[in-house]
Amino acid sequence: MTVLPPSIADLSDDDLLDHYTDGVPDGPWLRVNFVATLDGSASASGRTASLGGDDDLRVFDLLRRVADVVLVAAGTVRDEEYGPMVLRDEDVAWRREHGMPDHPVFAIVTNSGSLDASSRVFTEAPVRPVVLTSADGAASSSGRALASVADVVECGPAAVDVGAVRDALAARGLDRIHCEGGPSFLGALVAADAVDELTLTIDPSLEGGEGPRIATGSSPELRRMRPVHVLLGDGGVLLTRWVRAR
Repeated sequence: MTVLPPSIADLSDDDLLDHYTDGVPDGPWLRVNFVATLDGSASASGRTASLGGDDDLRVFDLLRRVADVVLVAAGTVRDEEYGPMVLRDEDVAWRREHGMPDHPVFAIVTNSGSLDASSRVFTEAPVRPVVLTSADGAASSSGRALASVADVVECGPAAVDVGAVRDALAARGLDRIHCEGGPSFLGALVAADAVDELTLTIDPSLEGGEGPRIATGSSPELRRMRPVHVLLGDGGVLLTRWVRAR
């Protein structure tokens, strides 16, 4: 006997948003969004683009729609070739109807401050981005250049303190934090016990190569999560949501 979860095809966007916002409290909430293969690879041929399919992209866009800030580590911004944080017209319309700014803030984490201030991420941003870096990174030549195109926020002396990242965003009124990676940054968040929610798309494929896990690094203990939902996407993709067990 085959038992499958509900199909995402049967849910409207509003239905999906209800699934992904149910139980999210007022105040700071850090959600992490990843895709992985059945054998645990967070990429295929070094990129995530071929994993997850259209249903994963649908959820991805909806999660950005409800976010105050999209948080990404600098390595992922470079590897995935991010552009400016510009939402689709339908997402902007939804945010206006719900009293939100047109676009979420784009927040980038970098220990060194080594980001190109002339990148489209900054020059074409609809909202001034935030760069979360160390004191050393802010004082570097690239960090000083970034101050002309972004708000540069110090979150530690020589390296970024991920707990300070969350506090710095909350202090700016950016409570609903949507984090898109990468693996090293997620590992640091796990170690700091800073993850409230993981939305994980499981692609029904075996990568069988040397792709990274969704989180790398070490944590002093297991961080227990509990399942909230599992939805079935096209081609056997599973879209799962997990929140803190406590």
